Amino acid sequence: MSPAMAAFNTFFLHGAYLVAGVTFILGLRDLGSPRTARRGMFLAEFGMLAAIVGTLLHQNIITYEWIFVGLAVGTVIGIPMGFWIPMTAVPQRTALSHAFGALAVSLVGVATFYDAYGMGGHPLSGFERFAIGFEVLLGSLTFTGSLIAAAKLQGTLPGAPITYRGQNVVTISLIAVMAALWAWMVVSPEQTGTFFGLVGLALVFGIALVLPIGAADMPVVIAILNSYGGLAAAATGFALSNNVLIIAGALDGGSGFLLSILMCKAMNRSWGNVLFGAFGKVVASAKKAQVEKTVKSMEAEEVAMLLDLAEHVVIVPGYGMAVSQAQYAVKELTDLLEKRQVDVKFAIHPVAGRMPGHMNVLLAEAGIEYDKLFDMDQINSQFPRTDVAIVIGANDVVNPAAYDDPASPIYGMPILDVHLARSVLVLKRSMAPGFAGIENELFYRDNTSMVFGDAKKSVSGFVTQLKEME
Repeated sequence: MSPAMAAFNTFFLHGAYLVAGVTFILGLRDLGSPRTARRGMFLAEFGMLAAIVGTLLHQNIITYEWIFVGLAVGTVIGIPMGFWIPMTAVPQRTALSHAFGALAVSLVGVATFYDAYGMGGHPLSGFERFAIGFEVLLGSLTFTGSLIAAAKLQGTLPGAPITYRGQNVVTISLIAVMAALWAWMVVSPEQTGTFFGLVGLALVFGIALVLPIGAADMPVVIAILNSYGGLAAAATGFALSNNVLIIAGALDGGSGFLLSILMCKAMNRSWGNVLFGAFGKVVASAKKAQVEKTVKSMEAEEVAMLLDLAEHVVIVPGYGMAVSQAQYAVKELTDLLEKRQVDVKFAIHPVAGRMPGHMNVLLAEAGIEYDKLFDMDQINSQFPRTDVAIVIGANDVVNPAAYDDPASPIYGMPILDVHLARSVLVLKRSMAPGFAGIENELFYRDNTSMVFGDAKKSVSGFVTQLKEME
């Protein structure tokens, strides 16, 4: 390559990375608001395209054969996944994305280290060895941890915590051994077995870390693993002197870290409690054990009469809405109620669903306006003057045991104050507990009525009955 061409390639590469870094930052900013989220996604996609194009012109690339094979395989897999995977499976698809992104990061670290010390390439500096150790450690544990999270969300593995005697001792021991191997590979990189031992233990640690965590905590786990993957990518950037990896990894790691903190706050729990608390075993309420209560149920005709008299309605979506794909029926009900001059709002709990923002995405998919969506702090004060609160498949995030049952595992967790509404309708298939495996006190309240069955069919039944009353 001529000096002029090499200079042009370098200029183009740095320019592409600059554009990518700026659009990543702008895209992340726009993702902070539902109104600008779509634009933020397009900006981030454009930034990734710029980074890919710039990298393809990197002067160190000798042949494009395997690169184009990888692009083709990824495209063939990615496009059908985007079109065919239902919204109910987006959480586990997200976990799989984290897994394979982390695997790619870890493999880059392995290839870089092996090239330097297994193939007699250029030796790495102490800082570069430190960065690569950090990279493969976080990348490997994120890979296997994300696979376990996806399996729990899919139902391939039990959602309840899988614990064993001496679990925390094993976890702490693994951390200590990995730290020792990491330090030793920095000091004595020629002993490549130490490095590959670190990679192997990190893969085992990812499994051991996520197996004991219940499905109720998977939204937080996904956020934490997302942070780990981003930090691993940033470490890759330092090891390879790649600015766009440093920027993108830092943004991903930082935002994932903050998101996991916010979600822990939303559940009134600490990281340590999430990672080592084994939350999710089915337990009965202490109060329910003392006094056996009964539940009331309603049919579509009775619900329609109740809604016909309402002026203020709040709808609380949960994972049950996603499972039944009821969001379009909910949109139809919302339009019909608003046509009757009913004020309709949506209450969104931070950990509703199986991933951050799950409910927002579903409602946006159905065309429900963003200004109808209210977070917990905004909506809780309005429940006392709400005529009807409709809970569609939500469970733990509306459980009053968080307030009045000190024996409950969710005691102290901030919830939506649905129980303060004049009338509460809970749409569920059965009385089964939610992800946390905790019996819901709300079901037995005097102002609560259960509507059993598929949520989509139930909501469609409300619409039909209301139309017949016109």
